[in-house]
Amino acid sequence: MIFSELLQQAQNIAAISHSRIGVERESQRVSLNGKLAVTNHPNVLGSRQFHPYIRTDFAETQLEIVTPVVNTVNDLFRWLAALHDVTYQSMPANEMLWPLSMPPELPIRDDEIKLAKLPDFQGVLYRRYLARIYGRRKQMISGLHFNFEFPTVLVEELYQHQSEVTDFKCFKNILYLKTARNYLHYRWLITYLFGASPVAESNYFESNDEQPQTEVRSIRNSKFGYCNKNNVQVSFESLQTYFADIETQIREGHLIKEKEFYSPIRLRRSEQTIDQQASVDYLELRNIDINPFERYGVSENQIVFLELFMLFMLWTDEKETSNDWIMAGDQINNEVALESPLTPTRYRTNGLKIIDLMKRMAQQLDLKGYERVLQQAKNGLTDVAKTISGRMVKQLMTINQSVFATANGLENRKVITQIPYQLNGFTNMELSTQILMLDAIQKGITVDVIDENDQLLKLQLSHQIEYVKNGNMTSRDSYIVPLIMKNKTATKKILTTSGFNAPAGVEFISMNMALAAYPRFMGNPIVIKPQSANYGRGVTVFKLSPSLVDYSQAIRRAFAECSTVLVESFIAGPEYRFLVIDDKVKAVLLRIPANVTGDGHHTVKQLVAIKNQSVLRGLNDRTPLTKISLGMVEQMTLKSQQFTVDSIPMSGQRIYLRKNSNISSGGDSVDVTDQIDFTYKEKAAAAVKCLGAKICGIDLIIPDRSVPVSDHESYSIIEANYNPMMDMHCYPYKGQKHRVTADVLEFLFPQLNDL
Repeated sequence: MIFSELLQQAQNIAAISHSRIGVERESQRVSLNGKLAVTNHPNVLGSRQFHPYIRTDFAETQLEIVTPVVNTVNDLFRWLAALHDVTYQSMPANEMLWPLSMPPELPIRDDEIKLAKLPDFQGVLYRRYLARIYGRRKQMISGLHFNFEFPTVLVEELYQHQSEVTDFKCFKNILYLKTARNYLHYRWLITYLFGASPVAESNYFESNDEQPQTEVRSIRNSKFGYCNKNNVQVSFESLQTYFADIETQIREGHLIKEKEFYSPIRLRRSEQTIDQQASVDYLELRNIDINPFERYGVSENQIVFLELFMLFMLWTDEKETSNDWIMAGDQINNEVALESPLTPTRYRTNGLKIIDLMKRMAQQLDLKGYERVLQQAKNGLTDVAKTISGRMVKQLMTINQSVFATANGLENRKVITQIPYQLNGFTNMELSTQILMLDAIQKGITVDVIDENDQLLKLQLSHQIEYVKNGNMTSRDSYIVPLIMKNKTATKKILTTSGFNAPAGVEFISMNMALAAYPRFMGNPIVIKPQSANYGRGVTVFKLSPSLVDYSQAIRRAFAECSTVLVESFIAGPEYRFLVIDDKVKAVLLRIPANVTGDGHHTVKQLVAIKNQSVLRGLNDRTPLTKISLGMVEQMTLKSQQFTVDSIPMSGQRIYLRKNSNISSGGDSVDVTDQIDFTYKEKAAAAVKCLGAKICGIDLIIPDRSVPVSDHESYSIIEANYNPMMDMHCYPYKGQKHRVTADVLEFLFPQLNDL
């Protein structure tokens, strides 16, 4: 079967750029000075045995980050970013990931290399077996595994274009086995271009071990790396021989189980059982070193090159019988791995020929977007200093590898953790959703982004599935609940008829009627608000009786947001947001209107600019606090206090720029969960229950929070919110942080408390 001809007939060949791909990245946890960590795997990551994303490998210090299967390189790196973010937020503040395949300096005594403390005793026994057979030091090498599956639409089309094989599973096996054999033969080029383990740190090799005497391209991919004993031989000639050989190796005691077969490439199936009737679903490339120059251990260009390289492995013909072909590849790869990183490989001519053939294949198949990675590979072959190992060794001429790795690790940690509240890779999503995703990933809940623009997530733990929109809209609330709370008039009627305090008000459905009603409110402080707007849009607060001009402007602003407008009595006092989940108050914030505090030197405008420099402040619901504006509303508020943006307030003088206290309009959030009297928490929880909600943010005016609820004057409920912001509780302007996103997850998945 000539696959190059079949590929030229394929109409869906461009789908190769949407192959199903995934990455498993291993790393050692180390201290900030580059020493092997002595702590256990982070407890906050939940069950390491079943975690879909972050696990322990051989040693207690060896993390494995596993991305979900995705269809684009961009999505792969979004998940790599997110998972590294979660990993760093879960690790102690004085630890980081070692950015090399070769481990840091190891303990002198073997027993000081701690095996992973798995809850599964079979897993512990397996690691003890590996330590006995291969030694603990060899097991400390880390690498990157690249999982690759040809697009289903392409494989099906290739099957339809041929007539030699009538069974689709058999055809898939032939396709993947040919690709695997060619990869085993040509993998030396990957070792040459991506090799990144030139030097071993102290105590990796024991004194009597055979070891390289100078820098090499890749210790990990050479005979000195982590590989099976010489008596383990498995043929890739067919799926039947592959399985039969593995069974023989297990039966004869050379392997304990299939996963101990450490081939540079593995045949993988969705159901990981030895079944000769199964088909190969994807290939696992296991010979990629951690790239120390990349934050996530691998670059996008590397992955793009590997995708095209795998297609070329299917395209190009084998030149010898399968076993001889693979054996020749093993020999060449070991030779290349042990070459000096700054010496041109003796196979440079062959490498350049492969790159030219890959380029020709891409042109014949009309594949776009690969020119840069092919040129980059060609540059590496013509100038060895442009390979990863070459770049490393040039740097190691001036500093030792431990210093180099520690500096790179620190920089990675700094960049990944510089904005603690966001989830790298998904920063375009609303912030509460980002934080919920981070917590879900951390707890081992599988996350599937169903609709990114609509903030819709699918969460799964074991067999339980929950859908969550906007961070806290769930199936636990009936459809009618958000409709009730969207209608502020309906909310107030339900609460007041149930005995809760709410400000008196009038509803208008006509702007003219609202404008004509001005005399009814003369002499009284009032609040004008749209019936169904959020984030304080269209809300105007008059703490003193407004003029007709100001009243009219406020009415027009409110009608611009909604066709129904409320005019309510203004209730004096601080405003508090209670977040209620499953009938319990989880956090309480004092919300303070946008303001600045004078220093006697800076103008209001300058003070706003200084306050807006905080990393917590931003725009578009992507930060816990919102930047303060100096628009018409703010300038009107200043004018009412006899200030302008150019005024210089006295030292310690607080100047308010808004009358409404919404965080979304620049307000400050101050956590008072532990300072507020419990009777108000009971009242807030009861009000939310009255509305039939399970997750709700309810706003109360409380003149004195230290005085218990005693009579109708002690509080007033001004609003209930069916989709409350959670990030402001997680990252308040001042006070204790409350991880209310985790509370939402524990509400949906109560079994989390048992894991």
